[in-house]
Amino acid sequence: MNIKHHLDEATLMSYAAGSMSQAMALVVACHLSMCTACRNRAHESEAIGGMLLDNLKPAPVGDDALAQVLACIDGLPELEAEPSGASLNTSLNNRASCEKAESFSSNNDQITSASSVPSPLDDYIGSSLEHIEWNRIVPGVHYHDLPCKTERGGVSRLLRIAPGKAMLPHSHDGNELTLILRGSFTDEVGRFTVGDIADLDNEIQHQPLVDSNEDCICLIATDAPLKFSTLLGKIVQPMTGF
Repeated sequence: MNIKHHLDEATLMSYAAGSMSQAMALVVACHLSMCTACRNRAHESEAIGGMLLDNLKPAPVGDDALAQVLACIDGLPELEAEPSGASLNTSLNNRASCEKAESFSSNNDQITSASSVPSPLDDYIGSSLEHIEWNRIVPGVHYHDLPCKTERGGVSRLLRIAPGKAMLPHSHDGNELTLILRGSFTDEVGRFTVGDIADLDNEIQHQPLVDSNEDCICLIATDAPLKFSTLLGKIVQPMTGF
């Protein structure tokens, strides 16, 4: 695996701080499980965060601080049980993804044996891409939604796009993370193959075109709806969920 496209510093800092949505954190954790370079940079971000915390001046607290905290906790509503098969809540999932990425790092950049599924993703879909139930958007383009929480109407899903197919041109009203699990595509940024991650913000407009001989399967998370630049894109947007 020759990974050429990596996470930017802002994304890594956000991940290390635990401030990402569940959907974004899952994509980052999957990429970290495949990429030694980004994993090492994530460790550095965590170390910087730790040093900053160490240098904070302690704030004085009242003698009844603990009692106040416990009273606040007692006043919180009971969490509703999530339906069977649904994911854990955001914070737990972020932590689980982190721990899985950490554990996976000891396996030296392997993905799940005999599959294309990074370890943090297999809790959601199992260890194989072969048994996923796909929904068709148009001929040659399919998706599988993941039960991850997003922000401002974003999505968390797998996409399967046939060779030679192109997505409609679009920009972003926020960030988009795309991790390649199988096949490849080319867009205005470059060529993305297995393990590469497209870490895009609202300054990028692109139109990915699948240039591999097999279906391109990607793990995608956005934190807001896409901004399509063509009339067709705007018409089909409500149907695609993007």
